Amino acid sequence: MAGMALANPSASGARPLPVASEARIEAQGETVRLTLTLSQPVTANAFVMAGPDRAIIDLPSVNFQLDPKVGQKGAGFVSGFRYGLFMADRARVIISLSQPATVSDIATRTVRGGFGELVIELKRVSRSDFAAEARSAAASARLPQVEVAPRAAGDSRKIVVIDPGHGGIDPGAVVASIAEKSVVLAFGQKLRDLLEASGRYRVIMTRDDDSFVPLGERVRIARAAEANLFISIHADSLARAQDVRGATIYTGSERATDAESARLAAKENQADAVAGLDDSEDLHDVAGILMDLAKRETRRFSSIFARNLVENLGASVRMHKVPVRSAGFRVLTAPDVPSVLIELGYMSSPKDAELLNSEAWRAKAAAAVNAAIDQHFETTRAPAQAGGKSAASDGR
Repeated sequence: MAGMALANPSASGARPLPVASEARIEAQGETVRLTLTLSQPVTANAFVMAGPDRAIIDLPSVNFQLDPKVGQKGAGFVSGFRYGLFMADRARVIISLSQPATVSDIATRTVRGGFGELVIELKRVSRSDFAAEARSAAASARLPQVEVAPRAAGDSRKIVVIDPGHGGIDPGAVVASIAEKSVVLAFGQKLRDLLEASGRYRVIMTRDDDSFVPLGERVRIARAAEANLFISIHADSLARAQDVRGATIYTGSERATDAESARLAAKENQADAVAGLDDSEDLHDVAGILMDLAKRETRRFSSIFARNLVENLGASVRMHKVPVRSAGFRVLTAPDVPSVLIELGYMSSPKDAELLNSEAWRAKAAAAVNAAIDQHFETTRAPAQAGGKSAASDGR
């Protein structure tokens, strides 16, 4: 039932953040019921999306204190569910469907002790009915958007956008209860602090907390800020190759340099779908020969910066045996902003995982990236903007 909403009988700005302490799922005939126990009743809104099929429940911000394994259990036509923060003021539960179904009912009630119980009831429907409802939901979806403050008059600092991957409902790789989203956020914040301390850079974070930012929005932030560099931070995992270690630098391209790069790009490009968004939308508006030329020039500067990173990181951090690669990462599609994606290491490697969670290693690696950024701007002239204005012409 797209757009189904409930009034919150206990809404009050003074109340603490609701806590979800328990979840249970059960099937009965053609119906599956998911029940969440919360510290107070909440408003809920439900809709469905296809490709893959899923039901999405939007809630106000919720502190999920659930057993990490609870969402791995399915029932009936539900194969599992995941949950987490989606925007600053919104949490999300995504229910994976093995067959077409719709949210037929949402019920909320106050139970003993003032707790809230939210019951989400799903019912099987035909493929045509599901597709029609999914199309309607996609047309009215509201995406998170980050405000980018314009450059202040007279501010000639270089602009660096740091993009900690994943976030919120999208944890990224998870190894031994350690989520990639937390590892890369800590690194991004450390790098930001180093860059800002020099006074030479204005640093913009695509996210500075455990929230989700769509891939296209990450690109839009870099372009809106007229950034001089865009650096996306990740930490990969290979379940069947725990001996693979080391940092890797990626640039964007239509063709991947190798199968491993193609696999990684395909996985990272699914971030929007993981968070319950339609990921079929074209994420950039490259049009005309000026954009094409800017994109070619931008790729050259991205490659130069990638080599700077390998040179500086390699002096203090173990690098992958093939340290520079390229693939079709959607987050690296800004045609007028030099962009790279840094895989800090492999969380599936016990040694890399230990280092990724080490404050000393984080400080050393961030210092190396900082040095690469300094070197890049000291030796490289920035590419022209897509509209014909060069970065150098306006003081950057």
